[in-house]
Amino acid sequence: MILIKNGKLIDPKSNIEEVVDIVIDEDRVKYIGKVNNEKEYDLIIDATDKVVAPGLIDVHVHFRDPGLTYKEDLFTGSAAAAKGGFTTVVCMANTNPVIDNEETLREFLEKAKKCPVNVKTVATISKGLKGKELVDMGKLLKLGVVGFSDDGIPIMNAGFLHKAMVKAKELDVVLSLHEEDPSLIGYPGVNEGEASKELGIKGASRVSESSMVARDSMLALDTGAKVHMQHLSSKEAVEVVRFAKKIGANVTGEVTPQHFSLTDKEVIKKGTVAKLNPPLRTAEDIEEIIKGLKDKTIDMIVTDHAPHSEEEKAKDITKAPSGLIGLETSLAVGIKYLVEKGHLTLMELIEKMTINPAKLYKLDSGYLKEGSKADIVIFDDKEQWIVKEFASKSSNSPYIGEKLTGKIKYTICNGKIVYKDEK
Repeated sequence: MILIKNGKLIDPKSNIEEVVDIVIDEDRVKYIGKVNNEKEYDLIIDATDKVVAPGLIDVHVHFRDPGLTYKEDLFTGSAAAAKGGFTTVVCMANTNPVIDNEETLREFLEKAKKCPVNVKTVATISKGLKGKELVDMGKLLKLGVVGFSDDGIPIMNAGFLHKAMVKAKELDVVLSLHEEDPSLIGYPGVNEGEASKELGIKGASRVSESSMVARDSMLALDTGAKVHMQHLSSKEAVEVVRFAKKIGANVTGEVTPQHFSLTDKEVIKKGTVAKLNPPLRTAEDIEEIIKGLKDKTIDMIVTDHAPHSEEEKAKDITKAPSGLIGLETSLAVGIKYLVEKGHLTLMELIEKMTINPAKLYKLDSGYLKEGSKADIVIFDDKEQWIVKEFASKSSNSPYIGEKLTGKIKYTICNGKIVYKDEK
């Protein structure tokens, strides 16, 4: 058994924030309270002046497995997750081959069982990500997917998406959508504005996102389907989600740390490492995103962890792939840019990184109580550190060299220590 001593438990589901001891027996939380006799434990972790919280959950990652494992694979992705305090991740299905069939899904799930953290996956909505033919959602759901998404590619055919929503409503499963209209984009990954002008290219307009969010919010309202808007980046898109919720659409929204902490000026300064879809936008957009986080328009924080090789990112801005890694910096970026600036409390930040994403895909995790899964993160919310080394195969991060606040000390998944800060 493991005893975690004197840690400040922060659990958003129960709204508990107090110093306690926690006993772990095998893969479960056995006891939360005060322990006097310490002799019967195999390991005692002193969590004095540390935060103990449910293991973080990221419902939007790319582990590039199968097919693109020179960038990342399930095991290196899991190592990055554990180092970042995450005990559960949900992978996107735009792999090679894509996860749209039974054989590829079974192979993925068998490999995922061997990972140190809980690795889940969605399947695509459309076969081959082509936006034309619906996958066998019922069958794939029974086999173990947690939802459906064509992430990376928007679904342009409204009639097809409406059909998918009707089926999703019938199955009571969520559709997660990448909202960018390519016909309104010059070069993706760079905001149409100051950055694109400086680089001498036509970028990705904000209406390319907001118009799709508006269309699909109305489809969600019409069908009653549960629809999730991925990586919101523009103030207009946030306002559309706010309006959609107000009128009764069953929609949720997510945002990445990069979209609430960095502007498109980062692309001018750092080049392709700050190129992502949808792009970094402006200070006004960040202001509205933070407002959306505060008023619960935006339900959760995800990383959209998207590894690429150095060779790929070394290409010209118009040819380099979009995306950046984020699992190992996510919590610390949230603490620095949201908690320390007074936008969210630490409880509210953890809520958006645990129980809220768990609810999206009906995961029995994201909370701590006696009898619950022993998925736990222990971190020092005051410790500062410099971003420089990664467990991920890739290092395409715009935060390299930046001082962040909040250091992961232990990540415990299913009762086992899967990461320990040796320092």
